[in-house]
Amino acid sequence: MALWTPSRRKFLKTTALATGATLAAPYVKTAHSAGKVSLGLWDHWVPGANAVMKQLAEDWGKKNNVEVTIDFITSVGDKDMVTSAAESRAKTGHDVLSHRIWQVAVYQNELEPMDDVVAEMEKRYGPYTKTAAYLARFDNSWRGIVAPTGSHSYPMVSRLDFWKQHAGVDLKELFPAGQRDQAKVDQEWTYANFLEWAKKLHAAGHEFGNPIGQTNDSQVWLAPLFLAFGSQPMNPNGDITIDSDETRAAIEYMRQLTQYMPPEVYAWDDAGNNRWLISGRGSSIQNPPSAWAVAVRDAPAVGSQCWHHDVPSGPKGRYRGSVPWFWGIWQFSQNKSAAKELILYLVDKPQFDKLIHAARGYDLPLQPTFYDNPVWESEGPPPGTEYNYPLRGNETLIVAGYPAAPTVAARIYTEGLLPVMVAKVTQGGESVNDAIAWASGELEGYLRG
Repeated sequence: MALWTPSRRKFLKTTALATGATLAAPYVKTAHSAGKVSLGLWDHWVPGANAVMKQLAEDWGKKNNVEVTIDFITSVGDKDMVTSAAESRAKTGHDVLSHRIWQVAVYQNELEPMDDVVAEMEKRYGPYTKTAAYLARFDNSWRGIVAPTGSHSYPMVSRLDFWKQHAGVDLKELFPAGQRDQAKVDQEWTYANFLEWAKKLHAAGHEFGNPIGQTNDSQVWLAPLFLAFGSQPMNPNGDITIDSDETRAAIEYMRQLTQYMPPEVYAWDDAGNNRWLISGRGSSIQNPPSAWAVAVRDAPAVGSQCWHHDVPSGPKGRYRGSVPWFWGIWQFSQNKSAAKELILYLVDKPQFDKLIHAARGYDLPLQPTFYDNPVWESEGPPPGTEYNYPLRGNETLIVAGYPAAPTVAARIYTEGLLPVMVAKVTQGGESVNDAIAWASGELEGYLRG
């Protein structure tokens, strides 16, 4: 089930570099770039990150006599996905467009092959993870490349003070910015214990909060939770497997947990849990470092108490959600050569190092040799808060919808199968069996469609 699990940094670096020497022919730069290139890029959550991206792109454009324009497109309200659909239908728009998680699969037949750019990056820095290939490589051809901004994972982001005062848990001791006691983590940091702590935090007026709706963040925390109980919508053979005792156990757990969550979580968008934490009421959310970064700026008393750390484990393991982002070039692009050259420049490690510092550690690349950047160890306050944002323990990184075929997994994800199923029970009052029957019917429709 796993797409990527962490291993030691040195081992990853050595293995990746050794593998890179056997890859395909390198990217060949054209003699001269010219004309115009337009980019529609994701509007970064972290203040200041867009400005660095804009400056890097414009500097490249001046050097290569290319007029570069960038539109930063928000993911709030799925405007980025609406833009992709509109441009695909109209056959006009940006030359380069950001695509989140499953969207390369959706538009694979309309995107320019990127094998030459990917091969060059793998030659320089070693292979991309299996997650990247699963999401962007179809019929032996890459139709997108992992973007230097946007890709992220969803650890817990918790208030050190609330957890220690109201739940009696010292998160900084359990998840230090350095060597940890993994056996202690495995014994204590479980979903069963988390439920008991959630009760205490709720009683103190500082609930754990995550969205439960047809939003990106909803899928990314619920899919790992369900998998931790052994539940997945579909197995690798394409069989529908949602009707299981493991699914019933996960829903029953959510029935209990939602009693100690804010009642408005069903209406939250992707920024809802961010706002909950920054408001000073929330004790925990699952989110990349963007919520913390905004808190440091707008509510420093909150930001100085935020700590990023592992998610709880269930009977079948410990999983963390991932949302990779990709850049693709439309086949209708009028300047594919310059677009590829600009992409290769922006995804290269020297530019990534500048971007990751501007984003305060938010972006996680899918080339493990990039993880040697010290930003995750040095950022604060509090010092070391991002140390456990890259996986340090035994979490397994997954994408919601896997291991179904990507085109089916895209529908599981975009139509919010898991959160809707949960909401039917926890908000709508339906029986667990009725909610599972509904989900099974939806999956059958996905397969037919």
